[in-house]
Amino acid sequence: MEKITVNTDFDAGSIGIIDISKLQFKIRKDTNSHFAQWFYFQLNNVENKELAINIGDLKNSAYPEGWKNYNVCVSYDNEYWFRIKSSFDGDNLNFKITPTEENIYFAYFEPYSYERHLELINYANQSDMVNHTVLGSTTEERNIDLITIGDIKAKYKVWIIARQHPGETMAEWFMEGLIDRLLDEQDAVSKTLLNNCVFYLVPNMNPDGAINGNLRTNSLGINLNREWLNPTEEKSPEVFYVRQKMMETGVDIFFDIHGDEAIPYVFTAGCEENPSFSDKQDKLSKLFMKYFILINPDYQTKYGYEKGHFNAETATMATNWVGNQFDCLAFTLEMPFKDNDNLPDYISGWNGYRSYLMGQSLLIGINCVITCIE
Repeated sequence: MEKITVNTDFDAGSIGIIDISKLQFKIRKDTNSHFAQWFYFQLNNVENKELAINIGDLKNSAYPEGWKNYNVCVSYDNEYWFRIKSSFDGDNLNFKITPTEENIYFAYFEPYSYERHLELINYANQSDMVNHTVLGSTTEERNIDLITIGDIKAKYKVWIIARQHPGETMAEWFMEGLIDRLLDEQDAVSKTLLNNCVFYLVPNMNPDGAINGNLRTNSLGINLNREWLNPTEEKSPEVFYVRQKMMETGVDIFFDIHGDEAIPYVFTAGCEENPSFSDKQDKLSKLFMKYFILINPDYQTKYGYEKGHFNAETATMATNWVGNQFDCLAFTLEMPFKDNDNLPDYISGWNGYRSYLMGQSLLIGINCVITCIE
């Protein structure tokens, strides 16, 4: 009988091995960082074998609360992902499965590969409405891609960025859905929006971190969403170049797309804690929340971050910096790593496709806000 082996030699692959004979693992830290939460690995030679897998030392992970009521993501082909029941005792995540095939993948969340990212850029480039720009390079010399859709002379400048935290792969699934719909020439919402707006879209802010299998940081261990006050070309070129372009274009509406490890809901966080938060921003924020909760029932406003959640870090975050700099509608949109407890799916939990649909529905929310202020 062939021995079980472990493979992480692929884009975003990551796991630490404690004892392969006992299927005991640990989370590997982000490169040059203390953050540890993402995992993605393949087991080989497992057909019809009863697997009892343990991932330990999770009390020292970045977000221990994220493992409560969490079910691991599983796939045989890296395309169709499902969840299996998992248990957490405060330090160990345990799950069992008897695979029906020789190879099986396990991941913290449904992955979004760099190859798929490149395919998304190439797909968008086929449209006459798209202008693709490489704003600069990461420290590992990957492109910082900007997709511009619409007329740059349009009245409203809409900026949407995703995956500052690379392990939050739901954010790029979201962007894929949004881009698909925005490029659909038969879609009335998209056509209406593009009569009034130009969209500046960064589907993956952190390609180095994504390929390295990091949850929160780029390859240098920098958390990009704490770099917006003073980014540098040396440590945070991803933020440096995007911010530079924003200063050139201006911003009227901004969304930063993320995933939250612990909170099992879709929610937004605005910039109301900024001293500069204006009546205009308050009005626009309330308009968006009022309509978006009707547009997509996966979104809710009861659960989210408490006031003062980020404390001194607030001013260094994208949403707060943009809101302060441009006096505009600025939101962080968070999706769960677990499931949406309001509308649970016991087979898939929250997944890539639900994130994709959320991205499509955001366009309706933006259209509602613009319609109200016209």
